[in-house]
Amino acid sequence: MMNNITATNDFVIRFANVNGSGSASANNLFSKAVFRLGVPVAAKNIFPSNIQGLPTWFEVRISEQGYLGRRGGYDFVVAVNGQTMVRDYQELLPGGYFFYDSSKRLPDTFTREDITLIGIPLTDICNAHYTEPRLRQIFKNIIYVGALAYLFEMDFTVFEDSIKSQFAKKAKLIEPNIKALRLGFDYAEEHHKACCGLNIHRRDLNGDQIMMEGNAAAGLGAVFAGATVAGWYPITPSTSVVEAFEKYCKAYRVDEQSGQNKFAILQAEDELAAIGIVIGASWNGARAFTATSGPGVSLMSEFLGLAYFSEIPVMLMDIQRTGPSTGMPTRTQQSDLLAAAYASHGDTKNVLLFPADPTECFAHTVIGFDLAERLQTPVILMSDLDLGMNVHQCDPINWDDDYTYDRGKVLTEEQLEHLGERWGRYLDVDGDGIPYRTIPGTHPEKGAFFTRGSSHDEYAAYTEDGTVYARGMERLLVKWDTAKTLVPKADVSGQSASVGVIYYGTSAWSADEALETLRTTHDIDAMRIKAFPFGVEVREFIEAHDTLFVIEQNRDAQMKTLLVNELSVDPNQFVEVLNIDGMPITASYLVESINRQLADVQSTVPREA
Repeated sequence: MMNNITATNDFVIRFANVNGSGSASANNLFSKAVFRLGVPVAAKNIFPSNIQGLPTWFEVRISEQGYLGRRGGYDFVVAVNGQTMVRDYQELLPGGYFFYDSSKRLPDTFTREDITLIGIPLTDICNAHYTEPRLRQIFKNIIYVGALAYLFEMDFTVFEDSIKSQFAKKAKLIEPNIKALRLGFDYAEEHHKACCGLNIHRRDLNGDQIMMEGNAAAGLGAVFAGATVAGWYPITPSTSVVEAFEKYCKAYRVDEQSGQNKFAILQAEDELAAIGIVIGASWNGARAFTATSGPGVSLMSEFLGLAYFSEIPVMLMDIQRTGPSTGMPTRTQQSDLLAAAYASHGDTKNVLLFPADPTECFAHTVIGFDLAERLQTPVILMSDLDLGMNVHQCDPINWDDDYTYDRGKVLTEEQLEHLGERWGRYLDVDGDGIPYRTIPGTHPEKGAFFTRGSSHDEYAAYTEDGTVYARGMERLLVKWDTAKTLVPKADVSGQSASVGVIYYGTSAWSADEALETLRTTHDIDAMRIKAFPFGVEVREFIEAHDTLFVIEQNRDAQMKTLLVNELSVDPNQFVEVLNIDGMPITASYLVESINRQLADVQSTVPREA
């Protein structure tokens, strides 16, 4: 007898669709309905890089325990794409449910006896109720959402309310969409009573949390950070950062009386020009930024070196995707760390921030602008496609109206007027490696200076004296040490076990879940790194453990390389846990991989105090 999977508010559903069919809107409608029922939910839109026609998947994890990373495996598959139906059928877990369009019978090769088939004639229902081809395609998706509402015992009114909210400004679309939902719900109720052991029942577990894309949160963060200029060249998956910035600027950066924009967004001819705009605007005193992905970072590296050496604030958001070259433009990775950390030729080091959710995308963007001006250097927000382009459940974004921006060491006209001694643009007065700067136009006579990308002395005068050049480069290392005290500190959990786990960015969702499982049988400490350069707590955590698993979503263990290179620690302490397929890493993979490699670790007994 087949053992069906049964669960309430704890399963994974996979939608298999065709790109460009309007399915993403329907699938988001489903995931947001789960959220509105008070049940934690995580959605991943896995789409191709073409405009229309290729396969796309949409994974939704429902987790009453609050796990928001990928679990691994599928309990329920909605298969409405003939191109991938065999694969979707084969990858369904034993005991799972295979939902398909029964307008056509399944091929005879579909012979699994360990799953439940749920056939609903989506095409026939559409053809019976709609005449326009496009409406048939769109409402086919809404019909299967309605059927799921019945199968999972979901409150139908939640979907009705969602439709009314979504189309509040297009009232004529409300009734047709609700009708499509009802068509699916009624058919499932009539033909598939009690066939599904998976349920989504109302809870009150989400509190005041919200759902938001990471890119939207970063764009909003730029507005609240005081940014007024964006230099931009579009590239997947970063484009929606600037689109969000424009949207929020139109709400908050327009003069109420004149209607004049108090912001500037310039689409440049390429990435190099885009960051050139940012450097020029920042040098002139504006808070400016750009957003790009790995290929853009490669093109921007020369100007990043200019900003580093001439000490001009730059805020850059790198929404990482797979590489090298074009790679897979619509798949996610954490593979730009080394390129970003050491961007540009010569001895260059850039500050990196690693947000894990949209709330941190917002907060780290604000912090990034402050750090860029305090340190007078490039700061790079290291997000990724998964975080940037997917809607995530997260804590609400809060803002303190008393927050004061850190503009760094900027001399005022009065300070320049009373400056008794000669002012050196690149002179370290305070011993922290950070010189004082001015904004052009601050003083009619004093404070004008050349910002040099070529070798210079403490007074911005050109020099080819190797001793003077070396002195300037050494001062930049003093500034780097200062940066270690200013960047966000790592989150450390435990310091007594011999084994530790290190992770960062979006790996946190699955790592946190995996650690709960691993700690039932092993004594393991953990650390989530939030920034580069590494603070003293990172070194202390490494020194306190014999074996350290480093979780990364890249091939070459780039975080491990940074740790070894920057902290001069023994590379043999580290065990690599890597995922490079372009999909967000899963908790089940982490548990399996770390358990397997822990078998080679001699001891996980806590050290004596």
